[in-house]
Amino acid sequence: MLSVSNDDLGNKPDFGDRVDIKGRFNANLGNIFKLDPKMDLYPGLDLGLRNFGAHLGFRYFFTEGFGFFTEAGIPIASYKTNPIGFDKLNNQFTFNIGASFNL
Repeated sequence: MLSVSNDDLGNKPDFGDRVDIKGRFNANLGNIFKLDPKMDLYPGLDLGLRNFGAHLGFRYFFTEGFGFFTEAGIPIASYKTNPIGFDKLNNQFTFNIGASFNL
């Protein structure tokens, strides 16, 4: 049985196949929708080394400096027209949950 990160031939992706660096732009809409000041809804765009994508996220701050976020992202355009093998690793739907800190 192959692990999820192996291809059909049992090859494992190199570090360079797994990594992507992205710049992000968010539009914080919490004030526009008149949400509680502890909440924020933010759509945004990602520009990375492997693709161009979009995300939609939600943040909630329990205190002024600590909260959580959840976010979903999709690739809009891959830089390779026919990604094969490990090129597909960074061109998938993503779902993230994490902590937010307001420094």
